[in-house]
Amino acid sequence: MKINCLNPIASCGLEMLGDNYEITENTAEADAILVRSAVMHDMELPDSLLAVARAGAGVNNIPLEACAEKGIVVFNTPGANANGVKELTIAAMLLAARDIGGGIQWCRENKDNANIAKDAEKAKKNYAGTEIKGKKLGIIGLGAIGVLVANAANRLGMDVYGCDPYLSVEHALNMSRDVTMVKTNDELFEMCDYLTVHVPLLDSTKGMLNKETFSKMKDGVIILNFSRDTLVNEADMKEALASGKVGKYVVDFPNPNTVNMPNTIVTPHLGASTQESEDNCAKMAVHEIREFLENGNIKNSVNYPNCDAGVCPTESRVTIAHKNVPNMLSRFTSLFSKDGINIENMVNKSLGNFAYTILDICSDEVDGVAEELEAMDGVIRVRIIK
Repeated sequence: MKINCLNPIASCGLEMLGDNYEITENTAEADAILVRSAVMHDMELPDSLLAVARAGAGVNNIPLEACAEKGIVVFNTPGANANGVKELTIAAMLLAARDIGGGIQWCRENKDNANIAKDAEKAKKNYAGTEIKGKKLGIIGLGAIGVLVANAANRLGMDVYGCDPYLSVEHALNMSRDVTMVKTNDELFEMCDYLTVHVPLLDSTKGMLNKETFSKMKDGVIILNFSRDTLVNEADMKEALASGKVGKYVVDFPNPNTVNMPNTIVTPHLGASTQESEDNCAKMAVHEIREFLENGNIKNSVNYPNCDAGVCPTESRVTIAHKNVPNMLSRFTSLFSKDGINIENMVNKSLGNFAYTILDICSDEVDGVAEELEAMDGVIRVRIIK
């Protein structure tokens, strides 16, 4: 199998590739692509390409629909960089609460002052702040990152409230019992001193923090955004900062708007920029690619359903990427029964317009059936795993 890396991928991940893998510089011959930030929308997707793994959570740099239409499964690495983002979010709250940046800048500007120690005692009142202990923190989105932020803030003595209508059982079990769940974001807006957002960028979340939602918040609220800049209507944010409705805005996405807003702390997309996060993302991405290429299993895909049949116990395994339309399964099974081939195990899952089926077959003569499957309307790609 040939793997193409569009960005540098941590060596600890690439070392997980076995002897059956080769790193290639030629995208046109790649079976799989590993990517971080490189934009793939204008790329010509080769017919050989089976999978793309993004070493990170966001996938806005990948043409998901075009990949799905060609049977190319796109993976991301949710949670691999969660601790790095959590730690930066906590640091952001402290930076917003205490004018640490202003104090550091004063020291730099006065580095040649022989009386700096004495003058600092007079100057420090200009950089006084507040403590975060006892303040109310509202967390919008309690996924891998949001839960870690909730638990850390709770241990720092904050009163933590969260809202997530899609909270998973796994994340609920990992969350401190001291975190209070509310049903709507409006409840967070009305009572919280700090608000941090940890949701993906979707049509439903784009611009979700805007003039209307700011009007529901406490005066002087501090807003943290380490998810995506476009979750915030920046024109409305600038107005809210100027009026004092929003006390401070800490955002990890520099652009011509954010870097020119008053009372804003901007960092250069540092959320996952730790060695540990990069290593974790690389290892998870390579594991996903290997599991898919070697066993046909899908975990953490964003354009195809998760589908796991373990290791194939029979003579053959066939996987089918297809459209999510009626009667596909009956058409698949009828082909095998026509040739007297028994299906030992079948797993089928769907996601939106696309579906994926794994068939474990009690025969090693499946080439002819695979060709018939490929000719079916609605079938996108057929692979014989073994």
